Amino acid sequence: MKVIILGAGQVGASVAEGLVSEENDITVVDSDGARLAQLQDRLDLRTVVGNGAVPSVMRNAGADDADLIIAVTQSDQTNLVACKVAHSVFNVPTRIARLRSRDFLEDASLLAPENFAVDFALCPEQVITDYIRRLIEFPEALQVLNFARGRVSLVAVRAYEGGLLVGKQIRQMREHLPPEMDARISAIFRRDQPVFPEGDTVIEAGDEVFLLAAAEHIRPVLRQLRRMMNPVQRIMVAGGGNIGLRVARSLEKRYEIKLVEGRKERAEFLAGELNNTLVLLGDATDEELLEQENICEMDLFLAVTNDDEDNIMSGSLAKRLGCKRVVALINRRAYAEMIEGGPIDIGISPAQVSIGTLLAHVRQGDVAEVHSLRRGAAEALEIVAHGDARTSQVIGKRIDQIDWPHGVTVAALVRNFDQAVIVGQTDDWTAITRHGEVVIAHHDTVIEAEDHVIVFCTRKKLVKQVEKLFQVGFHFF
Repeated sequence: MKVIILGAGQVGASVAEGLVSEENDITVVDSDGARLAQLQDRLDLRTVVGNGAVPSVMRNAGADDADLIIAVTQSDQTNLVACKVAHSVFNVPTRIARLRSRDFLEDASLLAPENFAVDFALCPEQVITDYIRRLIEFPEALQVLNFARGRVSLVAVRAYEGGLLVGKQIRQMREHLPPEMDARISAIFRRDQPVFPEGDTVIEAGDEVFLLAAAEHIRPVLRQLRRMMNPVQRIMVAGGGNIGLRVARSLEKRYEIKLVEGRKERAEFLAGELNNTLVLLGDATDEELLEQENICEMDLFLAVTNDDEDNIMSGSLAKRLGCKRVVALINRRAYAEMIEGGPIDIGISPAQVSIGTLLAHVRQGDVAEVHSLRRGAAEALEIVAHGDARTSQVIGKRIDQIDWPHGVTVAALVRNFDQAVIVGQTDDWTAITRHGEVVIAHHDTVIEAEDHVIVFCTRKKLVKQVEKLFQVGFHFF
């Protein structure tokens, strides 16, 4: 595809890196020439200096025959105008915009073709907030991801000395699970290297294990296989920016939240926006402040400022003063790899967390969900099997009959996905529905038409080969 990316910040650079590796024709537009030069030194792409919302700049970037425009600048207004210009002037088929303002996100009519013409709106701050919420629900997890509208959960945990599975073969996992439950170890990373999971693979202490199961089973499965941590109750958030505000707002009804913000005007604004959160004016790297606010009694410290160094320093200090668990936003990949597993329990890369949502709308074929794993080194896909046994390379075949690239694991299928069953109701009588039937994949599982197939790729370069397997023969149309 011919893709134009507006904005060479963290999100734009990550999107460019992800798409360049898949042999797309990429042009990146930004007003900062030095930033573009750094990007061009690393990646095989074209750059254009200028304001991406201006028609002449867009034309220079190749908008006349572009397939996709991704507007991810820091300005909502620039991104919206760029999508409108791309639609009205250049007739670009697909337009994606990064948006922060709730006003635009909550009014779908504003994004309709007759208005700003945005096909898909990406809000990285909300994606990161949802990601953090899932981590809080599973305090023992390194990563928690959902597929098929929440029907399937993938949880990464660290195997510990004395754990039920450590020193045992994967096939023995079934002995520890109730008959009605099934789960799959989708991947193992040992000393940062992928280990292909087979029945006779032995799990070692320290392994990073990706465990997949139906959402209703994932917690009981984890309880059987791993010692559980106490549920989170008290949380301190460092940083009251867009992410800090969203996180506090989404958590304050269920948890005891303290939010530390260093800017007086912003702290006053946050106090007016939040109802059940204690907003503190101060520096999260101030040892005296943390001790006064009983950091040693906190179950979780979230460092979500815009400064990597501040997040690392405040998180390290919180851990030294007795906080049980520390999660920090780290934009620089080298920093995240260096500090994770030390005083910082989990380093979250904002760009890598949010890029999966965007990639699902860019990938060829019917890719319903994409999750970037291990800071972009691996990926998990939810891809829909279309066609029939005559036109598809996967439909009607057992999993062990398909020529999967080495390093690819089929973890689960969701069958009859469009069929929803009511399984309960909320306190306000809203129905709780469950879509489809979860089938944990084994060697003799047969893929059927319209199955949502969850595939784990231990190396990102395998994604293209998996997509080709799922492409439908021409005569199907």
